[in-house]
Amino acid sequence: MNFTENIAEGLRAIQGNLLRAIITALIIALGILALVGILTAVDGIQNNVNQSLSGLGANTFDIKVEQRYGRRGGMQEKLDPPIVFREALGFKDLFTQQEEALVSLYTNVSGAVEVKYGSEKTNPNIQVMGVDPEYLGIKAYKLQNGRNINESDMNLSSKVAVIGSELASKLFPKTSPMDKVISMMGNKYQIVGVLEKKGSLSGGGDDRVVLLPLSTGRQFDTRGSFSYQITTSVTSVENIEEAIGEATATMRRVRGDRVGEKDSFEIERADSLIKETENITSGMQIGGLVIAVITLLGASIALMNIMMVSVTERTREIGVRKALGASPAKIRLQFLIEAIVICIIGGAAGVLLGIIGGNVVSSSMFDQSSFIIPWDWIIAGLVVCISVGLLSGFYPAYKASKLDPIESLRYE
Repeated sequence: MNFTENIAEGLRAIQGNLLRAIITALIIALGILALVGILTAVDGIQNNVNQSLSGLGANTFDIKVEQRYGRRGGMQEKLDPPIVFREALGFKDLFTQQEEALVSLYTNVSGAVEVKYGSEKTNPNIQVMGVDPEYLGIKAYKLQNGRNINESDMNLSSKVAVIGSELASKLFPKTSPMDKVISMMGNKYQIVGVLEKKGSLSGGGDDRVVLLPLSTGRQFDTRGSFSYQITTSVTSVENIEEAIGEATATMRRVRGDRVGEKDSFEIERADSLIKETENITSGMQIGGLVIAVITLLGASIALMNIMMVSVTERTREIGVRKALGASPAKIRLQFLIEAIVICIIGGAAGVLLGIIGGNVVSSSMFDQSSFIIPWDWIIAGLVVCISVGLLSGFYPAYKASKLDPIESLRYE
């Protein structure tokens, strides 16, 4: 019996026990679905995060002070004072004199604002920020409609706003938001621009935002408690370390940090965010692999049990084949091929469902336009299928090949 005949015989044996084979193939498909589906979703999420951060570039870094509260070791934790506007502006003036760089200043005005337009209103979860004209470009935002905040808006402290796409959809479901006047925090603001949908791992926070001119946002800083953040983009990525060192020295000078004391601020590189998300998605990949291994382990046990039952049921058939001259190697090959065929059928279904399911998950988290096909994981899934078939089918095949032909012919 040649290889082709063995495959045909395996398919006939599967057809003869169709329900049992389908159940086994479904178990295999579930394991491959977990493997390919989770890892496809992870790849899709990582791809969208990288696209979201790609505009920032490796030549960009932030200077900020984290506002933390609480106690540590039973003692009140000493907090670094916020970066006030005077310090942020002083850094920008000094640093741009020393380095050829683009510097943006911005601040969080409020993170829980209700925005109204006519009878429509949002939940009190809108983030309001005061930004300068450089903010959109340096943070990789794109405009869907309208214009950016300009120097004239800054000089006049104009009551204008650029809003996120989710906010625009909520307040203006049937009309254009351009030039409409919204109300929030006791004031009215004219919409001059709408941002493109960006999405985020935090649930679309970048799309629930209102951007005001920095000078307008500063009017809410009545107590001088706002902490201003600084994003800096240098022209050459090769000089990023030198630029960060220069920025650190400049900021320490502006903040009045004493020699020997730690920095009273933090510097975070944009590419460190990408590395952080890669670490997170690596953990998700490991979790997906663990789930898939556990599922496939159960599937392999089920498959081995089915093959053992098949050997017992086909004992007389095995005896006939041996009496007609089939060697033990041919008998082993026949049962191995049968196990592998079941695994491949289940694996192919699992791969298809995994690709579709993974893309649906990643698309639900981001405005994803591309369809991810993870060829590496597809190949890995099929290799796993064949491996499971070989491992699960080997012992039943070995047992079948060792049956005594005379005793097998007497089996009823």
